[in-house]
Amino acid sequence: MGEKVEAEVRGLADRRQYRRKLHMCLAGLERLLDEERFDRPRNLMGLEIELNLVGSDGLPRMRNAQVLERIASTDFQTELGMFNLEVNIAPHRLTGRVLDRLAEELRTGLAYADRKAGEVSAGIVMIGILPTLDQEDLVSANLSAGDRYTLLNDQMRAARGEDFTLDIDGVERLIGTSSSIAPEAACTSVQLHLQVTPERFPDVWNSAQALAAVQVAIGANSPFLFGRELWRESRPPLFQQSTDTRPEELRAQGVRPRTWFGERWIESAYDLFEENLRYFPPLLPICDPEDPLAVLDAGGVPKLSELVLHNGTVYRWNRPVYDVRDGRPHLRVENRVLPAGPTVTDVMANTAFYYGAIRALAEDARHLWARLPFEAAAANFETACRHGIDAELEWPRRGRHGGTVRMPAVTLVLEELLPLAAAGLDAWGVEPVDRDHYLGVIEERCRRGVNGASWQADTFHHALDSGLDRRTALAATTRRYAELMRTDAPVHTWPIGVPAPALPGR
Repeated sequence: MGEKVEAEVRGLADRRQYRRKLHMCLAGLERLLDEERFDRPRNLMGLEIELNLVGSDGLPRMRNAQVLERIASTDFQTELGMFNLEVNIAPHRLTGRVLDRLAEELRTGLAYADRKAGEVSAGIVMIGILPTLDQEDLVSANLSAGDRYTLLNDQMRAARGEDFTLDIDGVERLIGTSSSIAPEAACTSVQLHLQVTPERFPDVWNSAQALAAVQVAIGANSPFLFGRELWRESRPPLFQQSTDTRPEELRAQGVRPRTWFGERWIESAYDLFEENLRYFPPLLPICDPEDPLAVLDAGGVPKLSELVLHNGTVYRWNRPVYDVRDGRPHLRVENRVLPAGPTVTDVMANTAFYYGAIRALAEDARHLWARLPFEAAAANFETACRHGIDAELEWPRRGRHGGTVRMPAVTLVLEELLPLAAAGLDAWGVEPVDRDHYLGVIEERCRRGVNGASWQADTFHHALDSGLDRRTALAATTRRYAELMRTDAPVHTWPIGVPAPALPGR
């Protein structure tokens, strides 16, 4: 949703014209695929991280405009909430010491942004959901300045026709309503991009769908919302409910939500774009003057603007991306399942695991998705979100006997997926020192059974047991998290608990 749009758009209500343009774009995509016009493989990866602005008290700060003005870099952009920022790392070739280079770029960029945020009494925190967010923080008045946010909020509210309902039943239960999409801003994530050829796209996307549950299980970092302890990774249910344009009657009819895991394995990238048109009404019917078919007839490459914009309002956890760079179209798989944080080292470990495992799974002749029912992959994803690193997942049985078996996610990672991830990183040409360092973080996380979500929950309960009330315990947990995040020590090494307050006179 990085498209810049104007709040007052002529023809905004002309959905018939927009729908016609969408189908022209889809036909243009089909021609591009048939004519093999896409860019050659470049083994390019990209990384985006959404961030929170937090004060020294652990509470959110609604100051992204002031912080961005001071950062003065196009690498940093606004996100939905005024307490959000996003950092974008330029694409890198997936080879050599790329993981360490990315880690150093992130450390440098985040440290600079943190210093600039400090000039307005805020700091940068990478976390899936900020534990100290309150319902009063997530209101339309705290949406970032920008026409695209206002327009998206207005269109989603109009499509739903009533308040958005939040109902997440986890360790505790949260029930509430919102008159805007602002609760979506609580969800801050890491987005991993991989440019792939059309031929490889379905294998990579299918592999990413199967792997999503494992990523969440070992990387969960969002156990709290509005003072309640919910799922270990509460972003997916929150995101789905805060963007759900379906009133109760449409949900009962089986209409699909805009935040969607999917319902089948695919055979082409075309399948996903076609589903987006077939199942989801346009939210932002803004027409571009380009005639994509005429551009193709003239030998050019169309932007497919309407298709790209519509695709940005369907929130798949693994999203297809069409883009044009240097006059050549390309396709990417955008992996959106991971929460932000806890540290740069943890983010890079999650990144190494994903890119290594995806390479190995996509190239495995015994296709994982041919042995795992899609329904099982979707159920695994919910289980992982609920239980995090303690989740048990259904997975194809090794050997020739076929079928599936349930096993702890950590066992699956240690015994099967880490060796695959290592082989995948080798195939990319990643240096062994990077491979071993970052996959070693995942290994230790699994052996100790500790990730960001478990650390947050254990530290919160430790604070409660020490006599703090709930709000004070959440704030203390957040402050301690921010302190340890800045050490860049991986989260499985963090001590549980918050420091005792200093006694008077000491």
